[in-house]
Amino acid sequence: MRRLVRSVVTPATLVLALATTPVAAQAATTPFDLYLDQELSWGACLFASPDPTRDIECAQVTAPRDWAVPDAGVDLRVSISRVKASGERLGAILVNPGGPGAQGSSLAGALAALQPSVSERYDFVGMDPRGTGQEGGTAPDQLGLVCEIPNDRLSTADLDARDRSPSSIAEHQKAPRAVAEACQSKALTPYVTTWQTAHDMELIRQLLGDDTLNYVGYSYGTWLGAKYASLFPASAGKMVLDSSVNWQGRLQAAFEAFPMIGQRQRDNVYLPWAARQFPEIVGDTPAEAARTWEAAREYAKTVGISGDNYDRLFVGMGGQLQWLLATLVFTLAAQEMQGETVGAGLPAAVRAELDELARSEYGVPLAGLTLRRIATETPEDYTLFPGTRVAVACGDQPTRSATWYRRLSDRQGPQYPLFGWAYGLTEPCGFWSDPPRQTLPELPASVAAKVLVVQAEFDPQTGYEQARAAVRAAPGVSMVSVDDATFHAQYAIDGNPCVDGMVNVFLLHNSRPSDATCPGLPLPGESEVYPVAGPVKRDGRKLDPAARASADSLPELREQVRERITRANSPIH
Repeated sequence: MRRLVRSVVTPATLVLALATTPVAAQAATTPFDLYLDQELSWGACLFASPDPTRDIECAQVTAPRDWAVPDAGVDLRVSISRVKASGERLGAILVNPGGPGAQGSSLAGALAALQPSVSERYDFVGMDPRGTGQEGGTAPDQLGLVCEIPNDRLSTADLDARDRSPSSIAEHQKAPRAVAEACQSKALTPYVTTWQTAHDMELIRQLLGDDTLNYVGYSYGTWLGAKYASLFPASAGKMVLDSSVNWQGRLQAAFEAFPMIGQRQRDNVYLPWAARQFPEIVGDTPAEAARTWEAAREYAKTVGISGDNYDRLFVGMGGQLQWLLATLVFTLAAQEMQGETVGAGLPAAVRAELDELARSEYGVPLAGLTLRRIATETPEDYTLFPGTRVAVACGDQPTRSATWYRRLSDRQGPQYPLFGWAYGLTEPCGFWSDPPRQTLPELPASVAAKVLVVQAEFDPQTGYEQARAAVRAAPGVSMVSVDDATFHAQYAIDGNPCVDGMVNVFLLHNSRPSDATCPGLPLPGESEVYPVAGPVKRDGRKLDPAARASADSLPELREQVRERITRANSPIH
C-alpha cells in the first residue's frame, strides 16, 4: 500500500502551530487528536452495491502508519463504506468478515440487505482493514499488502504430507519459509496488526461522531472486535462475535485447531451425509464412504492431483460451495476409478448443483468433466501472497518455532490425517522472526455484558471449543450455540430465524440472551436435520419449517457473502 502524506496535519504545520498557537497545540492530548480535523468525503464506491435498492457510499480515512508514534510523518489510508439507517438512527454497526486480510466494505451493504429491520435503525459501516487495500480497486495504491515469492523458492513436487521422509518435509517447508521471509521484508508489515487496526476503528468511531461503536465480526473478526473492546472499553457498544476464535487466548491456536475440527466435520458430518445422498457411489455407511474416500484419493494421485491438493478440498468446508466442490471431486474420482457413468446415482438436486458447479468452475457440464481436467486447473504454487494474513497472525503475539510446528505435525497426523500431517509443515508463523511490538489485553469485566458470541457446533474453520474457551474465560459474556450446524458464519448469512432473532433482539431492543441453543438447519439437498453427537448439549427443538422459509430471503446473496467469508478464513494458504 502506498504511504500517503498526512492530509490533515503535516510536520510543517505542526511546527508552525507549536510556534504560533501554544494553547491550541496543548489541546492535542491523545494520538487521535492529530487526525480528527479531517472530514469524511463520502462518494461512490469502487464496487457494485450488494443491494441495488439501497445506496452505499465510501470514503477514505487518513491514519498514521504507526499509532504508537502517530506524529512520525508517514500516513496511510483506510477505506470505509456506509449504508445509512433508513429510519430513526440508533448508531453505527461496524462489520468485519475476518481473515485476517478480508476486505469488508461491501459486507456493510450485504448485511443491510439481509437484515432490513436492523438497517432501519443503524448505519452499517464496512472497513477494508489496513493491509487489505481498497475493495474494487485495481490501481497500485489501491492494492493491499502483497508478498512476492520467487518461483525458485517453491516446491515443484507433488506433495503428500503423509510422506514423512526428510525430503518430503523439506519440500513442504519451502513455501512457508519463503512466505515468512518475503512478508517480513515489507516495510508495512510491522504495522499491519490487530492493535493498529483497533486504533483505526477507534478513529472511525470518533469521525462518525458516535459515543460507542457497535460491531458484528466473523471468524478472525471476533478477535479484532474483542481486542477493540479490550483496548477501548468505554467506546465499545454491542459486540456480536460470530464463529469465534478464543479471543482470550492465542490467535494462532485457532489455526492449530484446524486439523481436529476439519477431521471432525469430515468424519462425523460430511461422510454420513455422502452415504445418505449417494450410497450407490460411496457406500451406504460412513465407514464404507471413508474407504471409498481413501481409494478415490489414491486414484486422484494417478491423474495429477497431489495428495495434499485432494485433502485440502475437504479442509475448512465452511460453506455450501466448498462442500459441493469437494463432493464434485469425490464423486467424480469414485466413479472414474470404478468405470461408472459420471453423475449416475446422484440425487437430482445434488446432480443439478454439481452440474452448475462444473460449468462455472471448469467450463464443461458434469457429464463432460474428468478428474484430469480438474488436475490441470488446480494451482500448485503461487508467486504473490496476500500478506495481511501472516502479518496479523504472526505479528500479534509471540510465535512458535518451525521445529515446534514440525512436532505438532507429528502429533496431529496420526489423530487427524486429513490435515494434521500437513498443517504443522505449512504454517509460515513457524519461520517468523520479528517479535510483536505491542501486547494485546484481555477483555475487561466491564465490557462482558456487551458481548454476544454465536457459534456453530461443527464449524470447520473456528472450532466450537475455541468459542467456548473464550466465553468461559470472560465471565458475563453470553453465547448462542447452534446445534448440528456445520457451516461458518451464522448470523444473517445462514437464514436461521432462531439465530437472527436472538441477535436482532440484542441489537434493536438491548435484550441480550443468556447462554442459549438454536437448532441447526438441514445440510445441502436434505429437508431434515440428522443429529450428530458433539460438544453442544441437544435440547430436542427443531425449527418451524414456515419460519425457516420466511427467513430464507435473498439466498444467492447469502451464499455469496458466506463464500467470501469462508474463503477469507480458509486454513489453506
